[in-house]
Amino acid sequence: MIGVVLISGSGSNLQSLIDHSKNINLKISCVISNNPNAYGLERAKKANIETKILDHNEFSSRESYDNSLKEIIEKFNPEVIILAGFMRILTANFVNHFLGKVLNIHPSLLPKYPGLHTHQRALDAGDKVHGVSVHFVTPELDGGPIIAQKQIEVYSRDDANSLAKRLLKEEHIIYPKVVQWFTEGRLTLKDNEAYLDKKLICLD
Repeated sequence: MIGVVLISGSGSNLQSLIDHSKNINLKISCVISNNPNAYGLERAKKANIETKILDHNEFSSRESYDNSLKEIIEKFNPEVIILAGFMRILTANFVNHFLGKVLNIHPSLLPKYPGLHTHQRALDAGDKVHGVSVHFVTPELDGGPIIAQKQIEVYSRDDANSLAKRLLKEEHIIYPKVVQWFTEGRLTLKDNEAYLDKKLICLD
């Protein structure tokens, strides 16, 4: 299956997808970054994956940026678009255009802590568990149907950095697994709900 990956930073989740790509029938045709200095671009180049830089600072509006992003993506005709640390809020027009084809990984147990600084927010709230969620992308920020989650225990000695580091290991396991489900045709979005093997995913 042809995929495009969007990044903004170090690209560790991108690397996990690259490492697992043969096992999950994923051909990453392009990696696109809004950050010209994202280290993930180097990871892509080392894997002989085409890269594109679309610097959001060069655009006057979110809409114009997303229109250009859509044009680049469509040139590769991907069957899946994977957000791997892409730190941009996508417009509703963009999301609806690709609805059902866009996956995201978020470092919290959604619906807890959408947005940024999730690890510190979990610590500030005194949470005993923290985690990661993979979900379909819909126009609502970090509000799309959840596909899978993984919990980790919050230790008394944890700070935001240690919590993020431990959680990242789980991200590198769960994201390729979910992408594999998608590439196998087992994972679908219907009526704003996620289905695996034609069964509604219920995480409660």
